[in-house]
Amino acid sequence: MQKSGAARSGSPLLDVFYDQRSRLIGLAARITGCRSHAEDIVHEAFMKVDDAGETEQIRSQASYLTRVVRNLSIDHYRRRQFEERLISQDTDSYEAPVHHAETPEALVSDQQLLERVSGALADLPERTRYAFEMCRIHGMKQKDIAKALGVSPPLVHAMIREALLHCREKAL
Repeated sequence: MQKSGAARSGSPLLDVFYDQRSRLIGLAARITGCRSHAEDIVHEAFMKVDDAGETEQIRSQASYLTRVVRNLSIDHYRRRQFEERLISQDTDSYEAPVHHAETPEALVSDQQLLERVSGALADLPERTRYAFEMCRIHGMKQKDIAKALGVSPPLVHAMIREALLHCREKAL
């Protein structure tokens, strides 16, 4: 890897970064479980360090870099675990049993449940209701809903989850 202008100009912190790069990638890979993500994290750490400016006040620059990479790796790992939990919970909700109404009482019960769900949806903010309906009723992908609403896909996922929990709470 070629050193940047900042590293060639004698920045001790960036010199340490280049010397420690493979060790930092190894550290990040152990935490995240993925070398590719580790390389991205070390690059992000480099960008943060490069933007930091005054580094003369840092006593142990190698420790500082290690701490930055470690913290970014832990944040990445936690974010990925959180997203995986949300996705698995969302997948579980698709597996709801289908009930076939065979008696007049069952038909009335199903109709009442549908009215409660409809009322629960009406309680939601318009944007949240739209995201839920587009995903669950119309089968639209969350990334497409995000584009239509001008928000991020994780926010759409959170809105759908919020709507689902609200409906379950109100309908049961």
